[in-house]
Amino acid sequence: MDATEKRQRGRPRSFNAPADAASVQALDRGLKILAIVADGDALSLSEVAARSGIAASTAYRMLTTLASHGMVEFDRGGQLWSVGVETYRMGSAFLRRRKLVDRARMVMQELMETTGETANLGVAEDDCVVFVSQVETHQAIRAFFRPGTRSPFHASGIGKAILAHLSPERVNAIVRKAGLEAYTQKTLADPMSLAQDLGVIRARGWSIDDEERNAGMRCVAAAIFNEFGEPVAGISVSGPTVRVTHERAAAIGPLVREAAEEVTKAIGGKLP
Repeated sequence: MDATEKRQRGRPRSFNAPADAASVQALDRGLKILAIVADGDALSLSEVAARSGIAASTAYRMLTTLASHGMVEFDRGGQLWSVGVETYRMGSAFLRRRKLVDRARMVMQELMETTGETANLGVAEDDCVVFVSQVETHQAIRAFFRPGTRSPFHASGIGKAILAHLSPERVNAIVRKAGLEAYTQKTLADPMSLAQDLGVIRARGWSIDDEERNAGMRCVAAAIFNEFGEPVAGISVSGPTVRVTHERAAAIGPLVREAAEEVTKAIGGKLP
């Protein structure tokens, strides 16, 4: 097989494709192509186009875009497309999150019953914490975080618990990217104050969000670690300041730290 024939299998003979008029349609087609490549065992461009019903030139543009994000890979020797390592990373992230939620549920239930306050589970994303699970207290006034709610690292108990176990360089990078927005008068909105608080958190093993995100609410949290001893999530107890006083927060802190350690062990993690 000569080079010209190989080129036809892996990419179109000519490539002059205009931009799609509808971006949503382009996304739909791109995801369709990704699913086809993932389901196949190294496919040529003509095979991807035939199975998707999309013109080869359009399919090629979408494949190269997916490849730029690591979602698919192109074998120049065989002129074949296959699923990329980034799809594995995303799939693994989903499995870790699902495993984390399942393992943490019982611990959160026990923590809520012991403290009488709402227990939360959040995972670290690039520049924020995403709440993925919650066990609500039976109290009339209580904290509520809808699953999928995002909170900045510096203004949440779980976020600060995670930051406390990252390197100063990593913390600085997150701060530069996300900023330090002041949500209340108590938000740690300058790097020096935040760094000092992170040192205290690291030493005692748990953090306090002292009305730093929402006035009238206090949160106590601790980090959960993966198998490499890296902070990837956190567990917390949150409630109104009239119940979660400073004295009570100090008593809750060790309980939350122990709960986080239990979840860490349950997912095969390692304490730093």
